[in-house]
Amino acid sequence: MKTFRKKTSIFLLLPGLLLAMLSCSRSPQSMTTEITLSDNWVLAPDSLLKTDGTLISQSDFSSAAWIRTKVPSTVLGALADAGVYADLYFGKNLESVPRQQFTRPWWYRREFEITDSTSYPVNRLRFEGINYYANVWINGRLVASADTIKGAFRTFDIDISPFVHNGKNVVAVQVFPPKPGDYYMGFVDWTPRPPDENMGLFRPVILRRSGEVSINNISIQSKVNTETLAEAFLTVEAEVINHSGNKVKTVVAGQINETTFQKKISLKPGEKQKVRFTADRYKALHIMNPKLWWPYQYGEPALYTASLGCFSGKKQTDYQQVTFGIRQVEDFLNEYGNRAYKINGKYIQIRGGGWTDDLLLREDTAKLEAQVRYTRLMNLNTIRLEGFWGSSHALYDLCDRYGILLMAGWSCQWEWEPYIGGKPCDEFGAVKTPEDIALVSRMMHDQVTMFRNHPSIFVWVHGSDKLPRPELEKRYFDDLKVTDPTRPTLGSCSRRTSEVSGPTGVKMEGPYDYVTPNYWYVDTLHGGAYGFNT
Repeated sequence: MKTFRKKTSIFLLLPGLLLAMLSCSRSPQSMTTEITLSDNWVLAPDSLLKTDGTLISQSDFSSAAWIRTKVPSTVLGALADAGVYADLYFGKNLESVPRQQFTRPWWYRREFEITDSTSYPVNRLRFEGINYYANVWINGRLVASADTIKGAFRTFDIDISPFVHNGKNVVAVQVFPPKPGDYYMGFVDWTPRPPDENMGLFRPVILRRSGEVSINNISIQSKVNTETLAEAFLTVEAEVINHSGNKVKTVVAGQINETTFQKKISLKPGEKQKVRFTADRYKALHIMNPKLWWPYQYGEPALYTASLGCFSGKKQTDYQQVTFGIRQVEDFLNEYGNRAYKINGKYIQIRGGGWTDDLLLREDTAKLEAQVRYTRLMNLNTIRLEGFWGSSHALYDLCDRYGILLMAGWSCQWEWEPYIGGKPCDEFGAVKTPEDIALVSRMMHDQVTMFRNHPSIFVWVHGSDKLPRPELEKRYFDDLKVTDPTRPTLGSCSRRTSEVSGPTGVKMEGPYDYVTPNYWYVDTLHGGAYGFNT
């Protein structure tokens, strides 16, 4: 279940009843503020088409011969699901897939309905993961082009309001594959490279509908009294956008459990404003006797729900809901110079293993849950994601529920020349130029913003085998001061010392082949029983 994906409807209530409305249960309605466009997509290679997006994105264009698919889906994943290629993981079947077909663009196309444009005049299309470049067409119009829609770990919100209408609409996305030297997900040397390099719409596409004032990017931060565990202090932040050409006044109202809070703000035409609620000004955010989120075997992983809405005059213009946990993470270097972690003031013994996704980035909810449960059955409490894995929030939601800690961040895919397609690397990897630094730091920003409400994530990892370039690491820190000041960071998963963040306090000593059991306890430098072996 996703963090943001809740049904709501327009409520015509007086301002004095706003908080009462947030407290009421909402019966299912046909209209939703977020519609995940998951089914009814079709796919075709650009090489077989004799036209462009102007015609492909028209409602009278025939796509009857295209391959039926769903999103999220990589191109090869869609072909495999459609039966074009069978048993790709058997024998040498993967090697038999022609790679040349994935050097050209592929088209994703879908029809969707718009109703009640008076109540929902603002329509945005959100892409949570495109690998790697894309042109986006709506109803015969190019609304975003590949010179700006690029980067596998970027998220994009495109205002399509001027281009849609009541009735049938069409979106067509021309996806271009990553090139050698581009920054996208990779399987390093753990598996064969997927023939399509995972090109495609590998994360959800969402139609986001609202009134002229919308609420976005909600963040819930918590600070716990670690001496008593009897109180917690919450900070709630959100971006409120005025999509109209007029100055507006709006009320931002929120609810956590039975407690409510609100603030009146004014917005200039087109203004985006950050709204902040803190426990020192809003007593509702000073939580007494909170149910804390704990890792597995340290307590229960309690979860809360926060609801926020925007109200202009008598009308609710937008509504969002997020799930979060109340917990506080701290890190420190112990007397041996090894990094250690506390959650809610209690030292946590990190015990875990590594994770990668399915080679075609396909998610099976039952399989994901089984793997997270297996983690607990092995008496482990941590998973290291060497990368921002996941085609949705599903893995993160499961770890939230089961109390499994996550290390989330970059892999070594961009740190070694053979993995990043021959791009020259130095002691800081391949990210060197101002343009690359800007892109990669923006990708980190987007991933942090998307996943920061998951209590299971306890550290943001900025490098794997190497440290990020100092200029890049400084940008990470500057951004995190705004997007997420609550979590520790790790400059590298190997034993390094950064001029920005100091010693990592961890090691990456392997072993990468068989060792006798006493290795773990006899060798105090390499053995896994000593220090933090990532």
